[in-house]
Order: sequence, then C-alpha cells, then structure tokens
Amino acid sequence: MSEHLEIEQKFEVGEDFRRPDFGGVGDGVTAGDPVTHHLSATYYDTRDQRLAGAKITLRRRTGGTDEGWHMKLPVSGDTRRELREPLSDELPGALAARAAEVTGGIPVEPIARLDTERIVVTLHHEGRAAAEVADDTVTARRLDAAGDGTTLRWREIEVEVAEAGSPAGEAAARLLAEAGARPARSASKLGRLLGR
Repeated sequence: MSEHLEIEQKFEVGEDFRRPDFGGVGDGVTAGDPVTHHLSATYYDTRDQRLAGAKITLRRRTGGTDEGWHMKLPVSGDTRRELREPLSDELPGALAARAAEVTGGIPVEPIARLDTERIVVTLHHEGRAAAEVADDTVTARRLDAAGDGTTLRWREIEVEVAEAGSPAGEAAARLLAEAGARPARSASKLGRLLGR
C-alpha cells in the first residue's frame, strides 16, 4: 500500500466558466499544456454511510495517472491522507480492514458512480512540479437505496499542491477566485452528491 498526502483547494464554477491562463501566475512559474483524462470511480460505504459520516471516502477508480483503489482520511483543513492500492476487481484486504475499523465490521457496497472528464494543467516552479490545476466536469449518480436514478452534473476545479503554502498553488487559487470561482461547499465530489 502506498500513501500520499493530498493538499488541495476546491472551487465551484459554472458550466460556462473560462479557465484562466496560468502561464503568468507568478514569478518563476510556468504552466504545462492541458492534458485530458477520463476517470470513472465507484464509491463504497455501508448502507448507513458510516465512512462518509467519518469524512472518509473509499473508491475504485479507472483512468488517469493513479488508477486503483483509494481511501482518503481527513487530516486537517484542506489536507487528507490518501492510501492507495493497485487496481483490482476486489477491495484489497488492507483497505477492507481499515474500513472495518470505522464500520464496526459492517461490509461496504457500491453507493455511487462518478464519471469525470478532467483537464489538468501542471504548474512548475523553478523547474519542478509545484501544483496541479484539475478542471473537472462530473456526471454522478447514487447506486444505493436512496438513489432514484437521477444523474447530477457539475463542474469544479481543484488546485492540488506538493507542499502546504506553495506560492504556485496560492497564486493559482487567487487567479481562479478573481475569475469568479467560489470555494466549494463540499470537501469531496461524493460529499456533494450525498448532500454532505
């Protein structure tokens, strides 16, 4: 199992939002060319959403540069600890055991499906990757008993940084806010779908 510290800010934007040009976002910061990924994620939880209640997400995702199983655990503010396992058909034992610690042994099952078209712009500072801006168009639906087959669609932008206080990340977030992006009301895509 690998582990990754995720530090990101999320923004809500309308379908017609024009993503700013991040090329001149700050001194010594350059922007790579946009790269498009198609992601498909199935989220798991108990029927009474014990993981979501603990601000934990568990998903199996295909597509992108980090496909596989991901469990995100809250740390503080905009920071989460992400545990990763390689892509497989079954929930890996290590993540199942971590989930069971929270669910009291109640098994998890698919509760939601999210398909995302993601356009990524990587910001470099002094020659190394310092931040990633992900412009996501999300199509989501619940799979649990509370779902009624309705599909929701929205657009959001995430700014993920390699280190807290990254000047490139802060400048990108400021540029997005100036262009009309608003801080997201939900900390995760799943939270938005579930109304959390």
